[in-house]
Amino acid sequence: MRRLCALTFGLALALSTQAFAQDGGTRESVLSVPGPAGAQLNTRLCMPERAGAVPLVIVNHGSPANASARAGMEPWRCTSGVARYFLRRGYAVAFPQRRGYGASTGGWAETYGSCSNPDYASAGRRGAEDIAAVLTHLRSTPGIAQTGTLIVGHSAGGWASLAFAAGNPAGVSGVVNVAGGRGGRQPPGPGVVGSNCTPDALVSGVSRFAGARIPTLWLYTRNDSFFGPELAEAMFASFRAGGGNGRMVMLPAYGSDGHSLFAGGGEDVWGPPISSFISGLR
Repeated sequence: MRRLCALTFGLALALSTQAFAQDGGTRESVLSVPGPAGAQLNTRLCMPERAGAVPLVIVNHGSPANASARAGMEPWRCTSGVARYFLRRGYAVAFPQRRGYGASTGGWAETYGSCSNPDYASAGRRGAEDIAAVLTHLRSTPGIAQTGTLIVGHSAGGWASLAFAAGNPAGVSGVVNVAGGRGGRQPPGPGVVGSNCTPDALVSGVSRFAGARIPTLWLYTRNDSFFGPELAEAMFASFRAGGGNGRMVMLPAYGSDGHSLFAGGGEDVWGPPISSFISGLR
């Protein structure tokens, strides 16, 4: 029976690999990962060419402002700046798409209700369920270490990563939240860099993730049009007041909108604090 199960898993993994390429010492595959409630999560995996098991970093995407754009999203490639940054540091890099994004199935799970009375914490937990499913599956992949996992998320993916951290998952060494939050964007008022649909709900919602005891790094910029510095600092203060383990770095303004820092380049800005964070974990 064990041999049959092993053969079945190996066949499923082979069938789920939709693409396989080798570029500059990197093996790339696209997997269909079993998710919550029977969903299939489209995931690109980038493996460095080196002997032995390597730690994993799961990089979690944001959510487009226009809901109709979710279906057309694709996972970042192994040639992206983010992938190369972590590959150089010896990580395998996974870019999963959560339920309802791109080729992933299961329907969009991250709804948070109306703008007037949002439940942002619930949206974060649904995203965290998908992260957990990807982590469980990839730890069964040859060449992936069982410990030393790093979770990274941008925008809605950063929010989901903080929710995931609240569960203090075994084998996860740290979480990086880059410009995390939910609730879209409202036109800024006089003297305001950015504003949110219901900022107070974000501040109270993040306190629900304050059970995180694993280290977290929070990166925001001074000209983020979604989550400006005052809101980011209020969220971090709420997280820390509840006992959350975290450090915030407020980065300088980047381009015309700092919210694009991670997805649009800027490794010279976000790279040093993340490198310092990783060094402290090992």
